[in-house]
Amino acid sequence: MSTTIELTRFKVRPDHAEAMLAARPGMLADFRGDREGFLGARLVRLPGDEWLDVVEWRSAEDFAASRAKGANLPGIAAFFGTIAELVSAEEGVLADADM
Repeated sequence: MSTTIELTRFKVRPDHAEAMLAARPGMLADFRGDREGFLGARLVRLPGDEWLDVVEWRSAEDFAASRAKGANLPGIAAFFGTIAELVSAEEGVLADADM
């Protein structure tokens, strides 16, 4: 089974960036407790009020099951609520896992 990588690029208004960062630990805690196959995540600040969330999943099936749940817990909903606009969402397979 190959590790699935979720790449989500989104915009956060500058006046909501602090709230988004404050909500991040709660979202990650909810993911760890509720999302089978969640391996970890990294948040990257990009220019122009954009962010890139790089999330690792054990499998494509685990990622799909997570997407189906949406913002089902308060920590996840708080984080998602700070997002002003979804720019892009992509899914791939980790290519250098054994290197």
